[in-house]
Amino acid sequence: MTRRLRTAVLVSGRGSNMVSLIAASRMPGYPAEIVLVASNRPQAGGLQLAQAEGIEAIAIDHRSHPDRESFERELDTALNARKIELVCLAGFMRVLTPWFVARWAGRLLNIHPSLLPLFRGIHTHRQALAAGVLLHGCTVHFVIPELDAGPIVAQACIPVVPNDTEESLAARVLVQEHRLYPAALSLVASGQARLVGDRVGFENGWPCEETIASPPLGA
Repeated sequence: MTRRLRTAVLVSGRGSNMVSLIAASRMPGYPAEIVLVASNRPQAGGLQLAQAEGIEAIAIDHRSHPDRESFERELDTALNARKIELVCLAGFMRVLTPWFVARWAGRLLNIHPSLLPLFRGIHTHRQALAAGVLLHGCTVHFVIPELDAGPIVAQACIPVVPNDTEESLAARVLVQEHRLYPAALSLVASGQARLVGDRVGFENGWPCEETIASPPLGA
């Protein structure tokens, strides 16, 4: 049996993408094992969900630290103590310092609710509607010090339909996030996708059928 990579998920809230990753990791042959969920918020709902799934869940309250790097050093220590090999940010609402990003370069993934490089930062669905784009979606990328700018592993897109609101668009994008993140983590954990300089290299070519989702209009 192929060894599965020990993976941690970092959350700050309810952890819906975390739930999709855990579910995927329970499938036969999945190359990553979720062994830890950590949060900067002790009351994050994702911690309770992880515990209910039998996964270790810890809180490292950023408010108890004098600065970002102090918080990240405790987080880094916790990850290394558990021999974590990959880290997935899933609604982790902290901007990571260059120190932490460098420590985990090539092993740190994030999911962002837009088709990067469009609409970085927050309120992405509002930005998409204001721009009048016809396609919107989500992106899984490696994390680099620049916010929402890392090399892209996978993207999924949906149409923007007439009368869409921020809420309706967000709900449909979230469905794609729950499909995309497990697929992207699988690509990275299996070695099919890896960081090569400032781009992602695919071992067997770009697996577009696994990384692009375009539901029918109105889906």
